[in-house]
Amino acid sequence: QVQLVESGGGLVQAGGSLRLSCAASGSIFSINAMGWYRQAPGKQRELVAAITPSGRTKYADSVKDRFTISRLNTKNTVYLQMNSLKPEDSAVYYCSAEIGGDDYWGQGTQVTVSS
Repeated sequence: QVQLVESGGGLVQAGGSLRLSCAASGSIFSINAMGWYRQAPGKQRELVAAITPSGRTKYADSVKDRFTISRLNTKNTVYLQMNSLKPEDSAVYYCSAEIGGDDYWGQGTQVTVSS
């Protein structure tokens, strides 16, 4: 069984920064892509950023140049450094990991950016 546990969410003022972490544990041989998604109230879940095992990344246009995704393969962990946060970044952020052809999700962590 695989578990993803996120941490690092919270309340921050506009222009501030937060760093999210997500650690995968359980029966894991290797992890393919890892990513962060977010879902705001009344909106669909959207991809924020993703990273391959080799470090190739992609970002949503709305977060380019402000957010940075990284991963530490030896610890099965993915991070999301979020800078210059805006109120519209407020959402529940979910970690995802592709393992053995299946997609796994964390429980989500709330990020709230006040104006």
